Amino acid sequence: MNFLCFISGKKIYYIFSYFVKLILILKGFKVGSNFYIEAIPKLKLNSKINRIKIGNNIQILGEIDIRTRENGSISFDDNVKIESNCRFVAAREGKILIGKNTCITTGAIFNGGADLIIGENCIFGPRITFNANEHNFKKDMNINEQGFTHKSILVGNDCWVGANVVVAKGVSISNKSIIGANSFVNKDTEENSINAGSPAKKIGYRN
Repeated sequence: MNFLCFISGKKIYYIFSYFVKLILILKGFKVGSNFYIEAIPKLKLNSKINRIKIGNNIQILGEIDIRTRENGSISFDDNVKIESNCRFVAAREGKILIGKNTCITTGAIFNGGADLIIGENCIFGPRITFNANEHNFKKDMNINEQGFTHKSILVGNDCWVGANVVVAKGVSISNKSIIGANSFVNKDTEENSINAGSPAKKIGYRN
């Protein structure tokens, strides 16, 4: 596909996107208008009912990985842009919702199990990880036998999350928050705050 694009320009991707959209609809996706994608998505859909909604004017600029289990659901609202090598996993009763006009850059991982709600007009740097779950770790049992605990992650509107950030389960990132690169966020943030470090701490406010 990249070679064909090199020869013919991006026109080939618009034709490709049309056929991908048809296949997704046949698989039970709800797909809005002006859908654009540059690679075949990886799908691992084990939900009882397909609960994936793709809004209008969605741009997917490379290969992404979409997975559902149990009653998990995923929704991309209008005007969302997603770069390559991103993974979205919704499980149990959890839902992943990406709000309008949000941009997710390369290598992002969104692991559900509980709700993972992202607001509007946000930017996410490369290689971020959001985990709405966590391994249990009692000492008298093998780690791979202990299962998980789950708690929702909420991100407000107009937030900027830098590269390589990890966000733990149960965290609320308030409206207009900024998270500096390489931070580990395990506590809620204040509105308009700038946060950085491992664990992340407030270091200032937006002007």
